[in-house]
Amino acid sequence: MARFHALPVAAVDRLTDDSVTLTFTVPPALRAEFRHTPGQHLALRRTVDGREIRRTYSICSPAPADETEGPETLRVGVRLVDGGAFSTYALKEIAAGDEIEVMTPAGRFTLDPAPGLYAAVVGGSGITPVLSIVATLLSREPRARFCLVRSDRTSASTMFLEEVADLKDRFPERFQLVTVLSREEQQAGLPSGRLDETRLTGLLPALLPVDQVAGWFLCGPFGLVQQAERSLRGLGVPRSRIHEEIFHVDASPTTTDTTTTTDTTAAATTAASTAMTATMAATVTARLDGRGGTWSVREGEALLDAVLRNRSDAPYACKGGVCGTCRAFLVSGEVRMNRNFALEPEETEAGYVLACQSHPVTTEVELDFDR
Repeated sequence: MARFHALPVAAVDRLTDDSVTLTFTVPPALRAEFRHTPGQHLALRRTVDGREIRRTYSICSPAPADETEGPETLRVGVRLVDGGAFSTYALKEIAAGDEIEVMTPAGRFTLDPAPGLYAAVVGGSGITPVLSIVATLLSREPRARFCLVRSDRTSASTMFLEEVADLKDRFPERFQLVTVLSREEQQAGLPSGRLDETRLTGLLPALLPVDQVAGWFLCGPFGLVQQAERSLRGLGVPRSRIHEEIFHVDASPTTTDTTTTTDTTAAATTAASTAMTATMAATVTARLDGRGGTWSVREGEALLDAVLRNRSDAPYACKGGVCGTCRAFLVSGEVRMNRNFALEPEETEAGYVLACQSHPVTTEVELDFDR
């Protein structure tokens, strides 16, 4: 069960003009709880004027070499977002010695080190979880190789420039790095410009045998991840080999509402069921940390909010359908998810939903956060 703990800030290091890394010290008594798989993230929490603010940031430090040991420190990358309540605080106010409430690691954009060829297409701060993945993989598994294609605006805005260069120096035969700058010409390498579906479709087969890649990791803005997935699918890559994590989504992206039931062959949402959710009385039964309860769902309310009114310990971070922290198993009933940028197709087919985006279609819904 995910829990928050107050961790001291060991260091705040500037990466670029608009990004920093925060390094947290993990006390010995908490190290087992903060064991993580490369690619996972942390939710950070603060309260401002009585309002709780949570944001998720990916762990950029490698996992400990001994998988049974928890980390002594954890490091996350934070990029400033215009008007961002937490990122502004992180860049302008947080200092070494402060204590921050940090949730134990979560997320499924991960790779357990294993032999084989792996690749990633990342944009901007999307490098953060992939840095942990690459560093851990190449250090632990001598029969693994990795190709990283990264897109940034300019060299000055590129996060973890030195860390990635260090990996290239340490593993020159097993780490392939390709950098594309969208707003700056490079003296050598690829021409500047955005990485879109057409460009990636021509570039990727020239870099590596696409069909031999055991896992593709796409991370960054919604547009880049979407374009990269289309390119890979067009090149014949099975969806099961593509792993995605979205870092930035427009306020109203073009998406299709989907209905999930305990029968995973259910059809798409009908206009009738959508209208029904706006007016019907419904209840949600939720199991959380071994304890359950049944509560009413207010008109137009997401299931997560109904649970939070009664169980403040329900897990969540972004409430935007992006981080996946609120993932729960749909035991019974039917729900409509407004957005889903966190769950893989096999997860939704298995019956998992995002509680923050789920609205009841039936009068009774049961969720299990422990599964």
